[in-house]
Amino acid sequence: MNAPWKPGSGGQRDPFHAFVCDDHSFDMLRAVAAELGWAPEKVNKGGMRNAVQSLSITASPQILFVDMSESGDPLNDINSLAEVCEPGTVVIAAGQVNDVRLYRDLVASGIQDYLLKPFGADQLRDALAQAQAVFMAPRDAAPERPHATMAVIGTRGGVGASSIATSLAWMLSEKKKRPTALLDLDVHFGTNALAMDLEPGRGLTDAIENPSRIDGLFIERAMVRASDTLAILSAEAPISQPMMTDGGAFYQLLEEFRLAFECSVMDLPRNMLIQHPHLMADVNVTLVVTELTLAAARDTIRILSWLKTNAPQTRVLVVANRVHPGAPEISRKDFEQSIERKVDVIVPFDLRIASQAAKLGKTLAETAKGSKVGAACASLLDEVLGAAESDDEAGVAKGARKKGDSLLGKIGDFRSMMPSRRKDKAALDN
Repeated sequence: MNAPWKPGSGGQRDPFHAFVCDDHSFDMLRAVAAELGWAPEKVNKGGMRNAVQSLSITASPQILFVDMSESGDPLNDINSLAEVCEPGTVVIAAGQVNDVRLYRDLVASGIQDYLLKPFGADQLRDALAQAQAVFMAPRDAAPERPHATMAVIGTRGGVGASSIATSLAWMLSEKKKRPTALLDLDVHFGTNALAMDLEPGRGLTDAIENPSRIDGLFIERAMVRASDTLAILSAEAPISQPMMTDGGAFYQLLEEFRLAFECSVMDLPRNMLIQHPHLMADVNVTLVVTELTLAAARDTIRILSWLKTNAPQTRVLVVANRVHPGAPEISRKDFEQSIERKVDVIVPFDLRIASQAAKLGKTLAETAKGSKVGAACASLLDEVLGAAESDDEAGVAKGARKKGDSLLGKIGDFRSMMPSRRKDKAALDN
C-alpha cells in the first residue's frame, strides 16, 4: 500500500463521509450521522468505486466509512483508495466477507476497523466513537534520523557504477528497511530502471522541463515504485533531445527527497561534477567506483582531488568493481599507492551472476546472495552505513527530517505506524 493512513493529523475538512451499497446501511448511517451532529447528506450511495472517484477530486474527511460489499479484490481496492485519500483520515470499512485473515490484512494496510454486514446501530456508533477518539488523539512523535544522501560516481565508463548504485539502493530499502530514493541522472542512457525491469517513465524529464512543478505531490506521482520502500526517478530521453538545465531541478529533487525519504542514492555521471558541482553540496557519502587499470587510477586521483576541494564534507569510499580473479592490470597494492589511499571494497567479477541479474531484471546484490559477490555487496553496505553514521556523529549531516512528513515518507512498516488495536472481533473469529 503506497500511503497508509496516519491518524492524528487534522486540517479544515469535513468530519465524516460515507459510501455504502445498500439501502439499509444508507438509512442507518444517515440516522447515526445526524445523532453525532454530522451532515446526513455526506452519506452517499456507490461503495468503494464511488469513494475513489469522489475523493480524487475532493478533500478527504476526518473519518471515512466505505462499503466494500461490491469489491472483488478488497486489498487492491484499498490501495486505490490510499492513492486519493489524504494522510490523517481514519477509515472504517464494511463488508460481507467473514474472514479473519482479510480483517488482519485490512488493518495492516491502514484500516481502523472492519464491520461485518449486517451490523447494528450500536456497533456502528461504537466504531465511529473509536474513530473519533483515534483522530483526536495526539500523534506520537516519529523518531528523528538524519537523511543520508549517497552519490555513486564511476571513474570510467563501464566500471559498473550504475550496478553499484542500484545494489546499494536495493540493500538500503530491503535489508535495512529504510525508505530510499534512487535518482539516475543519466537522462539519456541511464540503466537504473532497466536493471530492475521497470519502465523509467517521464518523471525526471518532466522535472527538468518544469522545475516549478517539483513538490511533494510531484515526487509521489512521478517516481516509479520498485517496492514499498524503494522508488526510482529516471529517464530515457530521446537522444535527439538535449536536456537544457542549470541543475536547479536536480537540486530541488534532492531537497524533496530529504523530506520524503530516509536515504537517497544518486547515480551521478562524472561529467555532472563539471556541469553541476552544487549537487555534491549536501552529499554525506560518495562512492568512487573504479577498476584496477592505469586509466582508472589516473581518473580516480583526479576525482578524489576534486571531491577534497569541492565537497570536503562528504565521506569518500573507493570501490574497485568487477575485479577479475586473475592478475588485474594493476595490483591492488600498486593501485592504492597510486591513489595514496586504500581501496575500501573489492567486488569480484562473476560473469554468471552478472548475466543472471540482467536476465532476471534484478540488482546484482539481490542475485548474488550466498556468493563472493554477495559478501562484497554486504561489506559495501556496512561501509556506507558506517560512513553515514560517523558523518552524523560529526554533525555534518544536514536537513534531518521526521519520518512520515510526506506520503512517500510513510512507506515501510505499516503496523508500526498504526495505533494499538483491540483484539479481533469475536464475530470474525467464529
